[in-house]
Amino acid sequence: MKAVAVQPGVPDSVHLREVANSSLDSFSDGRGVLVKVLEVGVDGTDKELISGVYGSPPPGDDYLIIGHESLGVVVEAGHNVHELRVGDLVVATVRRPGHSIYDRIGMYDMTTDDDYRERGINLLHGFLTEYFVDEPEFIVRVPSALKEVGVLLEPTSVIEKGIDQGYEIQRRLRIWHPRRAAVLGAGTIGLLATMALRLRGLQVCTFARTKPRYLNSDLVEEIGGCYHSTKDMSLEEASRDHRGFDLIFEATGYSPIVFEAMTVLGKNGVLVLSSVTGGGRTIEVPADSINRGFVLGNKVVVGSVNASRDHFAEGIKDLSQGAIQWPGWLSKLLTHRIDGLENYGEIMRLLTKPKATIKVYVKVADE
Repeated sequence: MKAVAVQPGVPDSVHLREVANSSLDSFSDGRGVLVKVLEVGVDGTDKELISGVYGSPPPGDDYLIIGHESLGVVVEAGHNVHELRVGDLVVATVRRPGHSIYDRIGMYDMTTDDDYRERGINLLHGFLTEYFVDEPEFIVRVPSALKEVGVLLEPTSVIEKGIDQGYEIQRRLRIWHPRRAAVLGAGTIGLLATMALRLRGLQVCTFARTKPRYLNSDLVEEIGGCYHSTKDMSLEEASRDHRGFDLIFEATGYSPIVFEAMTVLGKNGVLVLSSVTGGGRTIEVPADSINRGFVLGNKVVVGSVNASRDHFAEGIKDLSQGAIQWPGWLSKLLTHRIDGLENYGEIMRLLTKPKATIKVYVKVADE
């Protein structure tokens, strides 16, 4: 069968190749599930894999099949699989258990292992292929009503974890009712975070560099958020206008803005960081002022990566509610479709295209 792969660490090595057919034979306990891939979303992680920035192949291979945002349909299940059946629409989780105590208790998204395993990213093949096999523990059933936007579930799970972590930490306050939130970044993650926070009843201001009006700013306003370009208004100016922020969700990929966000976070506030940034950028920061504000204001910064199965389930709830409350809004995030694995060359071109691109995805097959 066909698959899109890279040679990790080798820039521009993305290619189409023939790989062995997926089969349930590797699951002697009858717990295997064969999934036909329908769509695969691609993002900045795939861009960096194609650029050779990081990633490792599975043991014994010199290539890595990329793609970690899946949407597929079950076509075969082992005799000991009772959670899923043929015809189910599904999405697979990304990270797999390692060896730390967190992995052993099912919290593998919180692993302390140095060499973690993630499908399509590190040590495990991904989903940008015709079929894949996995265990039901790592496969989430998706309602058929979400078929058109189901490929957004994996990125939605990332923001669900970040928001969940923020609320979980703030249980220390016994009473915490955030009213105002800021989302930094208006890409796929930023827009999904805006939606999730609006569904929770928060006033949300979303910040990005591009000046309005354009698709992303319109999408923010369509669901009752406000949009600001950081070229027109700084976070500090916006914070004064909006009387501070109780929760800030960062999704920019630009680390210096984190320290600016620290200066405008409200008392008893939480700043959630979701970007994985490369490079060695350094800046000067008002260290004493930031430290004083965090100590006297009981503020928190938390990093969040990947997601557990529970966060995928929360993502289904928010996608379903969002589709009901704002019909057609989620579909507008799917701006660029690539038809067929053979057109893999379009991935990099579209991921580096300015502005009009929100979510790029590959249409692998019809159901």
